[in-house]
Amino acid sequence: MDKTPNPQGKGLVPVLESLAASRAAIAVPPKRIDQISSELFTSLFVLESDFKFRPVVGHSYWLYRKGERFWLSMLAPHEWSAAAHGQVIGECTLQDDITWTLTLDAAAAQDTALLRLIEAKKLAFEQRLENAGTVDEALPVFDASLPFYQRVCASALAASLRVSMQKSGIEGLSYDEARGLLAAPEADTRD
Repeated sequence: MDKTPNPQGKGLVPVLESLAASRAAIAVPPKRIDQISSELFTSLFVLESDFKFRPVVGHSYWLYRKGERFWLSMLAPHEWSAAAHGQVIGECTLQDDITWTLTLDAAAAQDTALLRLIEAKKLAFEQRLENAGTVDEALPVFDASLPFYQRVCASALAASLRVSMQKSGIEGLSYDEARGLLAAPEADTRD
C-alpha cells in the first residue's frame, strides 16, 4: 500500500493561498503594547488548542477542556452532551484583525484550578516577551509545532499585530521600551 505523502491535500499552493487569504483585506488599527500583549496571549491560548477546521472571521467557536487537552469546536455546549465535550471554557471569536477573543464561561470563571493554569501560562508568556530582544521577535510568524490551520492563523495574527505595532510606532522596541511609552505623554518622545 502506498503512503500518500500529502494526506490532507496541503501542498505548497494551498498553503500559500491560505496564507494570502488569511492576510487579505485586514483592517488593522494602531494598538498600544498592553492591548497587543493581551490579544497575542489570548490568541495564542486559543491557537494552541486542538482543532481541524479553518476558522472564519466573525464566527463564534467554543473552547473546551477534557483532562489536560484544550480543543476548539464549532458546537456550542447546548448542542451536545456534557460528557462528550468536557469542561466548557468559553466562547471564542475570530476578530476582523485576526486576533481572538475569549469570553470565559461563568463556571470556568469560578474554577480556581483553571484560573491558576491560565495565570501560569500568562506569566510564562510575559517572561517570553521580556526575554525577546523586540516584541516583533515574540510574534508567531512561523511556528512549526502548530498544526496546519493553527499555523496559518498564527502567521496571519503575527502580520496583523506587526502592522498595528508599525502604526503605533512600537515596532522594533523591546517589551520594556514599548511599555515605557504607556507612561510617556502623547507626543512621540523618541525623536
